Amino acid sequence: MAYPTTVIHRPESQAEVSVPAVISVQNIVHRYENRTALDGVSFDVRNAELFGLLGPNGSGKTTLFRILSTLMVPTSGHAVILGFDSAKDPSALRRHIGVVFQAQSNDGKLTAYENLWHQGHLYGLHGAALKARIGEILSRVGLSDRANEKVETFSGGMQRRIELAKGLLHHPSVLLLDEPTTGLDPGARRDLWQYLAILRDQEKVSVIVTTHLMEEAERCDRLAILNEGKLMALGTPADLKREIGGDVVLLEARDPEALAEQVRSRFGMEATVMGQQVRLEIESGHRFVTDVVEAFPGEIQALSVSKPTLEDVFIRRTGHRFWSEEKPEA
Repeated sequence: MAYPTTVIHRPESQAEVSVPAVISVQNIVHRYENRTALDGVSFDVRNAELFGLLGPNGSGKTTLFRILSTLMVPTSGHAVILGFDSAKDPSALRRHIGVVFQAQSNDGKLTAYENLWHQGHLYGLHGAALKARIGEILSRVGLSDRANEKVETFSGGMQRRIELAKGLLHHPSVLLLDEPTTGLDPGARRDLWQYLAILRDQEKVSVIVTTHLMEEAERCDRLAILNEGKLMALGTPADLKREIGGDVVLLEARDPEALAEQVRSRFGMEATVMGQQVRLEIESGHRFVTDVVEAFPGEIQALSVSKPTLEDVFIRRTGHRFWSEEKPEA
Protein backbone atom coordinates (compact mmCIF):
# COMPACT_ATOMS: atom_id res chain seq x y z
CA MET A 1 0.00 0.00 0.00
CA ALA A 2 1.52 3.34 -1.04
CA TYR A 3 2.18 6.00 1.59
CA PRO A 4 1.52 9.71 1.07
CA THR A 5 4.69 11.74 0.60
CA THR A 6 6.06 14.89 2.18
CA VAL A 7 8.10 17.28 0.05
CA ILE A 8 11.16 18.61 1.89
CA HIS A 9 12.65 21.85 0.54
CA ARG A 10 16.44 21.74 0.64
CA PRO A 11 18.79 24.72 0.21
CA GLU A 12 19.04 26.07 -3.34
CA SER A 13 22.12 23.98 -4.05
CA GLN A 14 20.16 20.78 -3.43
CA ALA A 15 17.14 19.33 -5.16
CA GLU A 16 13.80 18.80 -3.46
CA VAL A 17 13.24 15.27 -2.21
CA SER A 18 10.06 13.40 -1.39
CA VAL A 19 9.98 11.46 1.88
CA PRO A 20 7.19 8.97 2.68
CA ALA A 21 4.77 10.31 5.29
CA VAL A 22 4.25 7.58 7.87
CA ILE A 23 1.25 9.49 9.21
CA SER A 24 -0.84 11.83 7.07
CA VAL A 25 -3.58 13.86 8.74
CA GLN A 26 -5.76 15.27 5.97
CA ASN A 27 -8.20 18.09 6.74
CA ILE A 28 -9.60 16.46 9.90
CA VAL A 29 -12.82 17.96 11.25
CA HIS A 30 -14.62 16.67 14.34
CA ARG A 31 -17.72 18.07 16.00
CA TYR A 32 -19.42 17.31 19.34
CA GLU A 33 -23.02 18.48 18.99
CA ASN A 34 -22.63 22.29 19.35
CA ARG A 35 -18.81 22.40 19.52
CA THR A 36 -16.12 21.95 16.89
CA ALA A 37 -13.14 20.17 18.47
CA LEU A 38 -11.05 19.96 15.28
CA ASP A 39 -11.38 22.37 12.40
CA GLY A 40 -9.55 21.32 9.23
CA VAL A 41 -6.29 20.06 10.77
CA SER A 42 -3.64 18.74 8.34
CA PHE A 43 0.00 17.67 8.79
CA ASP A 44 2.38 14.76 8.06
CA VAL A 45 4.71 12.81 10.31
CA ARG A 46 7.87 11.36 8.77
CA ASN A 47 9.65 8.09 9.36
CA ALA A 48 11.66 7.92 12.61
CA GLU A 49 10.42 11.32 13.77
CA LEU A 50 9.55 12.43 17.30
CA PHE A 51 6.50 14.59 16.66
CA GLY A 52 4.65 16.62 19.28
CA LEU A 53 1.03 17.74 19.50
CA LEU A 54 1.18 20.80 21.76
CA GLY A 55 -1.86 22.63 23.01
CA PRO A 56 -3.71 23.78 26.14
CA ASN A 57 -6.87 22.13 27.45
CA GLY A 58 -9.61 22.39 24.85
CA SER A 59 -7.19 22.67 21.93
CA GLY A 60 -8.32 19.41 20.28
CA LYS A 61 -5.19 17.33 20.81
CA THR A 62 -6.97 14.61 22.81
CA THR A 63 -9.67 14.29 20.16
CA LEU A 64 -7.00 14.02 17.48
CA PHE A 65 -5.17 11.37 19.52
CA ARG A 66 -8.37 9.33 19.76
CA ILE A 67 -8.83 9.53 16.01
CA LEU A 68 -5.24 8.47 15.32
CA SER A 69 -5.54 5.56 17.76
CA THR A 70 -8.77 4.35 16.05
CA LEU A 71 -11.00 5.05 19.06
CA MET A 72 -12.99 7.71 17.22
CA VAL A 73 -14.09 8.38 13.65
CA PRO A 74 -13.72 12.00 12.49
CA THR A 75 -16.70 13.96 11.24
CA SER A 76 -14.78 14.48 8.01
CA GLY A 77 -11.25 14.19 6.68
CA HIS A 78 -8.83 11.29 6.95
CA ALA A 79 -5.98 10.05 9.14
CA VAL A 80 -3.79 7.64 7.17
CA ILE A 81 -1.13 5.74 9.12
CA LEU A 82 1.26 3.34 7.39
CA GLY A 83 -1.13 3.36 4.45
CA PHE A 84 -4.19 2.40 6.54
CA ASP A 85 -7.14 4.75 6.98
CA SER A 86 -7.83 4.90 10.73
CA ALA A 87 -11.60 5.08 10.17
CA LYS A 88 -11.97 2.60 7.29
CA ASP A 89 -9.50 -0.09 8.35
CA PRO A 90 -8.98 0.23 12.12
CA SER A 91 -8.45 -3.49 12.79
CA ALA A 92 -5.57 -3.76 10.34
CA LEU A 93 -4.05 -0.51 11.60
CA ARG A 94 -4.07 -1.62 15.25
CA ARG A 95 -1.69 -4.45 14.43
CA HIS A 96 0.93 -1.91 13.33
CA ILE A 97 0.70 0.80 15.99
CA GLY A 98 1.45 0.96 19.69
CA VAL A 99 -0.72 3.15 21.93
CA VAL A 100 0.00 4.39 25.44
CA PHE A 101 -2.91 6.24 26.99
CA GLN A 102 -2.76 8.83 29.73
CA ALA A 103 -4.80 6.63 32.06
CA GLN A 104 -3.09 3.60 33.58
CA SER A 105 -3.88 0.25 31.97
CA ASN A 106 -1.58 -1.99 34.00
CA ASP A 107 -3.03 -4.65 36.28
CA GLY A 108 -1.31 -3.92 39.58
CA LYS A 109 -2.03 -7.37 40.98
CA LEU A 110 -0.07 -9.01 38.17
CA THR A 111 3.71 -9.03 37.77
CA ALA A 112 5.45 -7.08 35.04
CA TYR A 113 5.95 -10.33 33.12
CA GLU A 114 2.28 -11.32 33.48
CA ASN A 115 1.07 -7.91 32.25
CA LEU A 116 3.18 -8.32 29.12
CA TRP A 117 2.19 -11.97 28.66
CA HIS A 118 -1.51 -11.06 28.51
CA GLN A 119 -0.78 -8.09 26.25
CA GLY A 120 1.09 -10.37 23.87
CA HIS A 121 -1.91 -12.69 23.57
CA LEU A 122 -4.02 -9.75 22.37
CA TYR A 123 -1.66 -9.46 19.39
CA GLY A 124 -1.55 -13.18 18.64
CA LEU A 125 1.88 -13.76 20.19
CA HIS A 126 2.42 -17.08 21.96
CA GLY A 127 4.93 -19.51 23.36
CA ALA A 128 8.67 -19.17 23.00
CA ALA A 129 8.45 -16.18 20.65
CA LEU A 130 6.38 -14.23 23.18
CA LYS A 131 8.64 -15.25 26.06
CA ALA A 132 11.71 -14.08 24.16
CA ARG A 133 10.07 -10.77 23.22
CA ILE A 134 9.03 -10.11 26.83
CA GLY A 135 12.60 -10.65 27.97
CA GLU A 136 13.87 -8.35 25.23
CA ILE A 137 11.44 -5.53 25.94
CA LEU A 138 11.87 -5.70 29.74
CA SER A 139 15.60 -5.36 29.18
CA ARG A 140 14.99 -2.44 26.83
CA VAL A 141 12.98 -0.52 29.46
CA GLY A 142 15.40 -1.46 32.25
CA LEU A 143 13.10 -3.73 34.26
CA SER A 144 14.52 -7.22 33.70
CA ASP A 145 15.35 -7.58 37.39
CA ARG A 146 11.76 -6.70 38.39
CA ALA A 147 9.99 -9.02 35.95
CA ASN A 148 8.40 -11.19 38.66
CA GLU A 149 7.33 -8.42 41.00
CA LYS A 150 3.77 -7.07 41.15
CA VAL A 151 3.33 -3.82 39.26
CA GLU A 152 1.50 -2.24 42.21
CA THR A 153 4.86 -2.16 44.04
CA PHE A 154 6.51 -0.12 41.26
CA SER A 155 7.14 3.62 41.29
CA GLY A 156 5.18 5.85 38.89
CA GLY A 157 8.11 5.97 36.49
CA MET A 158 8.51 2.20 36.49
CA GLN A 159 4.79 1.70 35.87
CA ARG A 160 5.00 4.08 32.94
CA ARG A 161 7.86 2.01 31.53
CA ILE A 162 5.64 -1.08 31.70
CA GLU A 163 2.98 0.86 29.78
CA LEU A 164 5.60 1.64 27.14
CA ALA A 165 6.71 -1.99 27.05
CA LYS A 166 3.12 -3.08 26.39
CA GLY A 167 2.81 -0.56 23.57
CA LEU A 168 6.05 -1.77 21.97
CA LEU A 169 5.67 -5.52 22.51
CA HIS A 170 4.42 -6.29 19.00
CA HIS A 171 7.17 -4.28 17.20
CA PRO A 172 4.98 -1.36 16.03
CA SER A 173 6.35 1.11 13.48
CA VAL A 174 4.35 3.94 15.05
CA LEU A 175 3.96 4.72 18.75
CA LEU A 176 1.22 7.07 19.99
CA LEU A 177 1.51 8.49 23.51
CA ASP A 178 -1.07 10.68 25.25
CA GLU A 179 0.50 12.94 27.91
CA PRO A 180 2.98 10.15 28.79
CA THR A 181 4.71 11.95 31.66
CA THR A 182 1.55 12.66 33.69
CA GLY A 183 2.27 11.94 37.34
CA LEU A 184 6.00 11.38 36.87
CA ASP A 185 8.74 13.12 38.83
CA PRO A 186 11.35 15.15 36.91
CA GLY A 187 13.87 12.29 36.85
CA ALA A 188 11.34 9.83 35.47
CA ARG A 189 10.24 12.37 32.85
CA ARG A 190 13.83 12.81 31.71
CA ASP A 191 14.34 9.04 31.49
CA LEU A 192 11.16 8.62 29.44
CA TRP A 193 12.20 11.24 26.88
CA GLN A 194 15.66 9.73 26.62
CA TYR A 195 14.07 6.38 25.85
CA LEU A 196 11.80 7.89 23.20
CA ALA A 197 14.90 9.31 21.51
CA ILE A 198 16.46 5.83 21.54
CA LEU A 199 13.33 4.38 19.92
CA ARG A 200 13.53 7.00 17.18
CA ASP A 201 17.27 6.74 16.58
CA GLN A 202 17.96 3.04 17.01
CA GLU A 203 14.67 1.33 16.15
CA LYS A 204 13.38 3.94 13.66
CA VAL A 205 9.98 4.18 15.35
CA SER A 206 7.84 7.21 14.52
CA VAL A 207 6.50 8.67 17.77
CA ILE A 208 3.60 11.08 18.31
CA VAL A 209 3.33 12.62 21.78
CA THR A 210 0.56 14.89 23.04
CA THR A 211 1.67 17.37 25.69
CA HIS A 212 0.77 20.68 27.28
CA LEU A 213 4.29 21.18 28.65
CA MET A 214 6.57 23.57 26.78
CA GLU A 215 9.77 21.94 28.02
CA GLU A 216 8.63 18.60 26.61
CA ALA A 217 7.63 20.14 23.30
CA GLU A 218 11.18 21.49 22.99
CA ARG A 219 12.44 17.87 22.82
CA CYS A 220 10.41 17.05 19.71
CA ASP A 221 11.82 17.06 16.18
CA ARG A 222 8.75 18.92 14.95
CA LEU A 223 5.55 20.28 16.50
CA ALA A 224 1.96 20.90 15.59
CA ILE A 225 0.60 23.63 17.87
CA LEU A 226 -3.18 23.47 18.30
CA ASN A 227 -5.60 26.02 19.69
CA GLU A 228 -9.39 25.80 19.75
CA GLY A 229 -9.33 23.01 17.18
CA LYS A 230 -7.15 24.80 14.66
CA LEU A 231 -3.56 24.14 13.62
CA MET A 232 -1.78 27.36 14.58
CA ALA A 233 1.84 26.46 13.81
CA LEU A 234 3.88 23.59 12.39
CA GLY A 235 7.65 23.16 12.36
CA THR A 236 10.75 22.48 14.42
CA PRO A 237 10.93 24.23 17.81
CA ALA A 238 13.94 26.22 16.61
CA ASP A 239 12.25 27.36 13.39
CA LEU A 240 9.07 28.34 15.19
CA LYS A 241 10.97 30.44 17.73
CA ARG A 242 13.10 31.98 14.99
CA GLU A 243 10.02 33.61 13.48
CA ILE A 244 9.80 35.86 16.54
CA GLY A 245 13.25 37.34 15.98
CA GLY A 246 15.17 39.36 18.55
CA ASP A 247 14.10 39.41 22.20
CA VAL A 248 10.83 39.48 24.08
CA VAL A 249 10.49 42.37 26.52
CA LEU A 250 7.80 42.44 29.22
CA LEU A 251 7.05 45.72 31.02
CA GLU A 252 4.87 45.63 34.13
CA ALA A 253 2.88 48.80 34.85
CA ARG A 254 -0.06 50.03 36.92
CA ASP A 255 -1.72 51.25 33.72
CA PRO A 256 -0.45 48.93 30.96
CA GLU A 257 -2.88 50.28 28.34
CA ALA A 258 -1.54 53.81 28.77
CA LEU A 259 2.08 52.60 28.76
CA ALA A 260 1.49 50.57 25.58
CA GLU A 261 0.08 53.62 23.81
CA GLN A 262 3.05 55.72 24.92
CA VAL A 263 5.49 53.08 23.67
CA ARG A 264 3.74 52.94 20.29
CA SER A 265 3.78 56.72 19.97
CA ARG A 266 7.35 57.28 21.18
CA PHE A 267 9.10 54.31 19.56
CA GLY A 268 6.78 53.47 16.65
CA MET A 269 6.60 49.78 17.52
CA GLU A 270 3.95 47.15 18.21
CA ALA A 271 3.03 46.81 21.89
CA THR A 272 0.57 44.23 23.18
CA VAL A 273 -1.16 44.39 26.56
CA MET A 274 -1.40 41.07 28.41
CA GLY A 275 -2.81 41.43 31.92
CA GLN A 276 -0.67 43.97 33.76
CA GLN A 277 2.18 43.67 31.28
CA VAL A 278 3.11 45.28 27.98
CA ARG A 279 4.73 42.78 25.62
CA LEU A 280 7.24 43.81 22.94
CA GLU A 281 9.29 41.92 20.36
CA ILE A 282 12.51 43.76 19.49
CA GLU A 283 16.13 43.24 18.49
CA SER A 284 18.71 43.94 21.23
CA GLY A 285 16.08 44.12 23.94
CA HIS A 286 18.71 44.70 26.65
CA ARG A 287 19.56 48.03 25.02
CA PHE A 288 15.94 49.03 24.47
CA VAL A 289 14.92 48.60 28.12
CA THR A 290 17.34 51.38 29.12
CA ASP A 291 15.71 53.73 26.63
CA VAL A 292 12.16 52.87 27.64
CA VAL A 293 12.82 53.22 31.38
CA GLU A 294 14.40 56.64 30.81
CA ALA A 295 11.52 57.69 28.53
CA PHE A 296 8.82 56.91 31.09
CA PRO A 297 10.34 57.36 34.57
CA GLY A 298 8.31 55.90 37.41
CA GLU A 299 5.76 54.18 35.17
CA ILE A 300 7.47 50.79 34.80
CA GLN A 301 7.33 48.68 37.97
CA ALA A 302 9.24 45.66 36.68
CA LEU A 303 10.65 44.37 33.42
CA SER A 304 12.22 41.29 31.87
CA VAL A 305 14.16 40.51 28.70
CA SER A 306 14.30 36.97 27.30
CA LYS A 307 14.90 34.99 24.13
CA PRO A 308 11.73 33.77 22.36
CA THR A 309 10.07 30.62 23.69
CA LEU A 310 7.32 28.37 22.34
CA GLU A 311 4.96 30.33 24.60
CA ASP A 312 5.87 33.41 22.55
CA VAL A 313 5.12 31.53 19.33
CA PHE A 314 1.71 30.64 20.76
CA ILE A 315 1.05 34.24 21.76
CA ARG A 316 2.01 35.57 18.33
CA ARG A 317 -0.24 33.05 16.54
CA THR A 318 -3.26 33.27 18.89
CA GLY A 319 -3.07 36.66 20.58
CA HIS A 320 -3.27 35.20 24.09
CA ARG A 321 -1.21 33.20 26.54
CA PHE A 322 -1.08 29.41 26.54
CA TRP A 323 -2.97 29.17 29.84
CA SER A 324 -5.13 32.26 29.48
CA GLU A 325 -8.27 30.37 30.49
CA GLU A 326 -9.30 26.91 31.58
CA LYS A 327 -11.26 24.88 29.06
CA PRO A 328 -12.39 21.25 29.04
CA GLU A 329 -9.97 18.91 27.31
CA ALA A 330 -10.83 18.09 23.69
